[in-house]
Amino acid sequence: MNISAPFTCTPSPDGRLDKENRVYTFLENISVPIFGLDHDCADTMEICELIEGKLGADICKNLFLSNAQATSFYLLLMPGKKAFKTKFLSKQINSSRLSFGSAENLEKHLDILPGSVSVMGLMNDKENAVRLLIDKDLLQLPNIGVHPCVNTSTLKITTKDLTEKIIPALGKEFTVVDLPDPNKDIAE
Repeated sequence: MNISAPFTCTPSPDGRLDKENRVYTFLENISVPIFGLDHDCADTMEICELIEGKLGADICKNLFLSNAQATSFYLLLMPGKKAFKTKFLSKQINSSRLSFGSAENLEKHLDILPGSVSVMGLMNDKENAVRLLIDKDLLQLPNIGVHPCVNTSTLKITTKDLTEKIIPALGKEFTVVDLPDPNKDIAE
């Protein structure tokens, strides 16, 4: 895996997609420091683990979910190393039959392709169709790694900047969920 030297300011827009450049402009406008890495395509958590060491942050697992009718959509942020089971989340948000949202709905609502899902995609949710959910364990991390709407770069942001600057500037609120720890015994 090729990983660049870190960048500490908005990178040159040359060769970057417009949606990525919009993320950097957004972060500059709300005074969130930019620290990131460019790298080969990182579309799985296993590949993202290679980037974490150089980034100095746990890469956030971002799951785009929907109900069975595809009428309610959710973006779940959780620690990357934590396992996910829909039944534990469904009960907490009163939404039965949760599943992964389709690529079509992901692109329609967040202008992101599968493998690039990120909280930063909420800046493209003009219809306010996606409800943001954050696992309580993620909120305990000092820093997290997120994609800037593409999976060839990863940014390190503080959890404080996420909750106090980024989410409010996106005009969003979030619901804290309590998902079980995969390292503990869970009664099925």
